[in-house]
Amino acid sequence: MERGVEWDFEPTLDRIKVLLELLGEPQRAYPIIHIAGTNGKTSTARLTEALLRERNLRVGRYTSPHLVTMRERIVVDGKPLSEERFAELYEEIIPYVEMTDAGGRRIQFFELLTAMAYAGFADAPVDVAVIETGMGGSWDATNAADGTVAVITPISLDHTDRLGKDIASIAGEKAGIIKPGATAILAQQELEAAEVLMRRVAETGAVVAREGLEFGVMSREVAMGGQLLTLRGLKGVYEEVYLPLYGAHQASNAVCALAAVEALTGGDEPLDVDLVRQAFATASSPGRLEVVRRGPTVVIDAAHNPGGMQATLEGLHESFDFTKVIGVVAVMRDKDVETLLELLEPVLAEIVVTTNSSPRSMPAEELGGLAEGFFGEERVHVVPRLDDALDRGIAIADAEGEFSGTGVLVTGSVVTAGDARLLLKKGEE
Repeated sequence: MERGVEWDFEPTLDRIKVLLELLGEPQRAYPIIHIAGTNGKTSTARLTEALLRERNLRVGRYTSPHLVTMRERIVVDGKPLSEERFAELYEEIIPYVEMTDAGGRRIQFFELLTAMAYAGFADAPVDVAVIETGMGGSWDATNAADGTVAVITPISLDHTDRLGKDIASIAGEKAGIIKPGATAILAQQELEAAEVLMRRVAETGAVVAREGLEFGVMSREVAMGGQLLTLRGLKGVYEEVYLPLYGAHQASNAVCALAAVEALTGGDEPLDVDLVRQAFATASSPGRLEVVRRGPTVVIDAAHNPGGMQATLEGLHESFDFTKVIGVVAVMRDKDVETLLELLEPVLAEIVVTTNSSPRSMPAEELGGLAEGFFGEERVHVVPRLDDALDRGIAIADAEGEFSGTGVLVTGSVVTAGDARLLLKKGEE
């Protein structure tokens, strides 16, 4: 049954609320940690899940988009739904979807997946669900549920055609997940975003905790394969916490996850420090400064907007001692492509521009034309197919010599990262 495409939809909660009502309000069967923001949502969701699971709770995690398979989006007990369970869940809810359709409210693609997640988590059943918004907040399908804890990761410009042309407008949309009686966990924000979020907190009477004030990263040093952190949570200080993820942005994601779990558990006692260490030491965030190959080192990253790309490049510089970086880049045509290229230019010695598997991907020739304006013709290679582009990028790095310190960065989109991950044989986690 045709449900349209994920990125083209009518913003309203009317349809999903009717469907969930027909399903018996499954989203009310468990407490929810709800996560919105421009960058860092999926990593924060995975880190939050890791902490909760380490406390022996059964956790449902719903994130988007996926890297390799749609089933990655709906996770129970740390594992994506099996093909059989995914199909079974679809078959279980489709009669209710058709009833909603018949009432003149045609359920759209992301709404269907969200209903499947909420119903699947109730059926499992889970002790707690970690839910990432798809886009925005106020009218995002996930917002038909009320989060006990609302986490807002850093807000920057993205989806401006949908969410607004400035930071304040985007923050206003994302603030919609903060509900009366909730606890709002706010990552460090630009001033315009912080003001809007704090107004929402005041309007709802939510309890607020802000990174850098009520909680934060106290110290951080680069360690083999990641970083060593001292984190100040809402209820205590957690020292010698190893995080196998790169960059200051991941340390921020980790402390936001920590504060969210502390807020959910209630009381004044801090979490067990060994539990926190164990949870974070085994955490992963596929497609986020992830090393997928050695000799030469190939790093993939899902950065697709200026805020995300800035964080990625800072993390790359801090955590990898590359003498030279070759870029393999494919982007969506509706993104701020010129700013992405402007940010990449000082970092990349050469850039291989290509396309990913999405119909929204900018054609390689068009991206190449834009790239030449920043890099000059000599540094730009146009290779239409991603598999060939990966081969070209690796070949350029190889030609520098085994001990040259040249690395390859594959970036520009979540789809690019997922496609590259599959092609380079990392597969599904």
